[in-house]
Amino acid sequence: MYKSLIIDDEKHVHTAISKLGHWKKYNLEKPQYAENGKEGLTAIRELRPSLVFLDMQMPVMNGKEFLENASKEFPDTAFIVISGFDDFEYTQSAIRHGATDYLLKPVVEEDLNAAIERAMKSLYPDESFGSEETTEDLNAEEVVELIKEHIDKNYSGNIKVSDFSEKYYFSHEYLSKLFKTRYGSNIYEYLLMVRMERAKELLSVPDLKIQDISLRVGYSDTNYFSKAFHNYTSLTPSEFRKKLTNNKHLLIL
Repeated sequence: MYKSLIIDDEKHVHTAISKLGHWKKYNLEKPQYAENGKEGLTAIRELRPSLVFLDMQMPVMNGKEFLENASKEFPDTAFIVISGFDDFEYTQSAIRHGATDYLLKPVVEEDLNAAIERAMKSLYPDESFGSEETTEDLNAEEVVELIKEHIDKNYSGNIKVSDFSEKYYFSHEYLSKLFKTRYGSNIYEYLLMVRMERAKELLSVPDLKIQDISLRVGYSDTNYFSKAFHNYTSLTPSEFRKKLTNNKHLLIL
């Protein structure tokens, strides 16, 4: 199998690329890592990878300096820039110094694998790559579905995005963007909606104390729950319950 290398000083970028790439499909081993251009040059000399992903802004040796050296020394290696800067000059500079592709952070699965495919077909035009991904890793769509399912079942617990980030090896920002693209709200907004809609249902039960409702939807502090509910509905829990009661009386009449 062919080798690949990621050169970036942000760990979450390493994990995102590693998770999203369809490595087996393109006969690639999962990437090795380096944190700056200087370490990257040493790594590329040791590993001889077919494919290198790199950031343009890195400590010690930046992407431009790395590309100037590495593209001359390793003309048969494909270099894909993964950058946080949507800037024409950055793109031009990267391509001019040997990059074959320029992708923006946060990494998008479809764009990443399209760039990998272009690079591998350019390097190995006579090779036939698999049509389907065979890796057992969860893809991005599966991850956001699992997060939604977890919230739907466990909204009363202490839910933090950082827990999902650590479990699925994606950054907070990337997970929130994926979730919002799929469901129209970020993870915290969705969690709030689930909790508040359940609170509305519970407030329709007259004998339930607001303190108990607060606990059942994930808030140990009743005052904090009341503020959150007011921000969501423009009514306090007591006002909402009173409005429900008045509406029932009107329906009876």
